[in-house]
Amino acid sequence: MTAGALQRAIRRAGQRAAVERCGMCAGRVAPEHRHVWDEQDGELLCACPPCSLLFERESAGGGRYQLVPAHGRRLTGLSADELGVPVGLVFFVKQRDGRVLGHYPSPLGTTESEIDADAWRAVEARSPALAELAPRVEAFLVWTGTQSGGGQQWVVPVDDCYRLVALIRRHWTGMSGGSSVWRAIPGFFEELDRRHGRHSGDERWRRR
Repeated sequence: MTAGALQRAIRRAGQRAAVERCGMCAGRVAPEHRHVWDEQDGELLCACPPCSLLFERESAGGGRYQLVPAHGRRLTGLSADELGVPVGLVFFVKQRDGRVLGHYPSPLGTTESEIDADAWRAVEARSPALAELAPRVEAFLVWTGTQSGGGQQWVVPVDDCYRLVALIRRHWTGMSGGSSVWRAIPGFFEELDRRHGRHSGDERWRRR
């Protein structure tokens, strides 16, 4: 994803438009809706239920549009220390060429860096969920913990990560972020648990 496409995705995630439209057919979509990754243009598009079904089939064939999964999964008993996370919050996304990029949320968007391939393989070898991470449309989300909580690791749909970045941008104040953002981040992870927690720890879990 280019820097411009990432910023557009984050901006859309933070918007609360009265009417949102499907990126394929222009039909209305509900506030809770699926997204597809446009491999050619490098961006996320909203998808209505009929288009979601259509592109679920196309995703299986590796076409231009990849449906973003609907479900996530919390991981337990996995150490990611080898990845050298320099901040308390980061998400990792595989690329089609096998590289893994770390994205570090900030009030300006994200800072991006490429992860050492050997370090990633070492962590991946201990987790089937990471070995099966779908390029571009899933992310390994790590919250290392703060005084208010944390210590969580998730495999999540990548659009969840864009919502997290939009939340940080919306609530951040001053140099350190202010109290509002540090309340909002735990709330985000509580929502993840409500929406995806039933899939955690289930080896039969499926992406869709």
